[in-house]
Order: sequence, then C-alpha cells, then structure tokens
Amino acid sequence: MSSLTATDAQVSATPAKVIQPAWVRVMHWINALAMILMILSGWQIYNASPLFGFSFPREYTLGGWLGGGLLWHFAAMWLLMINGLAYLITGFATGRFRKKLLPITPSGVLHDVRAALTFKLGHDDLTVYNYVQRLLYAGIIAVGVLIVLSGLGMWKPVQFYYLVMLFGDYPTARYVHFFCMAAICAFLVIHVLLALLVPKSLRAMIIGR
Repeated sequence: MSSLTATDAQVSATPAKVIQPAWVRVMHWINALAMILMILSGWQIYNASPLFGFSFPREYTLGGWLGGGLLWHFAAMWLLMINGLAYLITGFATGRFRKKLLPITPSGVLHDVRAALTFKLGHDDLTVYNYVQRLLYAGIIAVGVLIVLSGLGMWKPVQFYYLVMLFGDYPTARYVHFFCMAAICAFLVIHVLLALLVPKSLRAMIIGR
C-alpha cells in the first residue's frame, strides 16, 4: 500500500510537459493583437476606395476615417513585422518549424481532412501537429509574407517599386493584399473554432502546459 502511495506521489509531483514554450506564447498573442488591429484598420482604409461592390460596416472598422485608419494600420504594421520576423527567425533557429510543420504530404492531408470531417481526428498529443494543422500553419506563414510584401509595395510604391512589379502593378498588389487579408480572416475563424473544440490547446497557449 505504501509503495502505491509513493508511486502516486511521484506521478503527481512530476511537472506537466511544456507544450508551448514562453517565446511562442508571447509572440503568438502579440501577433494576434497586431493582426486584429491591422484587419480592422484595413477595413477602414478599404472603405475609402472599395475594390468590390461592398463596404465593411463602420462599427467593425478602426480609425474612424481614412487618416485614422492609416495611422492604426501603420502602427500595427511595425508591431506585426518586428514580432513576425522575430518569430520566423526563432522558429527556424530552434528547429521548431522543421519539427512541427514537416513533412506535409498530400496523402497525409487527405487522410486527416477525412478524419476531421467525420470527427475522428485525434488531439491526444498536443505536441504533435496533424497534417491539417501543418498545412494551415505553413500556409498562413506564406500568406503573412505575401501580405507584408504587397502592403509595403502599396505603402511606398516609388521606393519599393520592385515589390509592386513583383505583383505586376499597383492595382494587382491591392487585390493580392485583399485576398491575403481574407485568407487570414478565414484562418482566424478556423483557428478559434479548433481552440474551442479542443480547450486544452487554448490552455497550453496561455500557461504553456
């Protein structure tokens, strides 16, 4: 009986496994804040010169007018770029991206998509990303790079003319920027839904364990 008690005490005394290190958690929430600020202020800027036949509701925009939206957008831009660059450098330097996001195979993605659609996709080990997560996270990193490049080209089309030429011309850069924003919004919706479906993943992003 005493040996069982001692064993139980040793198990309870074992610290919980760290799932999300501190640097990931800090940069994740900074990125989340910066993205929300950029999206809401971006909608304000979009409303001043819509690309399509609709505008975003005023209550969901940030800045109050074009000049205010630009000020918020530029402030959040620096926050997102500096934090995002630090995240990319740290992710590559520590090997986290290679470990977490690779490999990504078509067969693996199809298998996990089918499992997700039938609610059979397991989340027992949060330290291992399934193929759907790998594809989403790798894809949103690529979209993030693309939206920054198109945004810089739109911000300084003369100084960064080579970025504008990368997309063909200024109007095309605007469309690329818009659709990247839409992709990020879709990712955020999916990301939040998954966090609600698997609450322990949200807890890990807050306390790390």
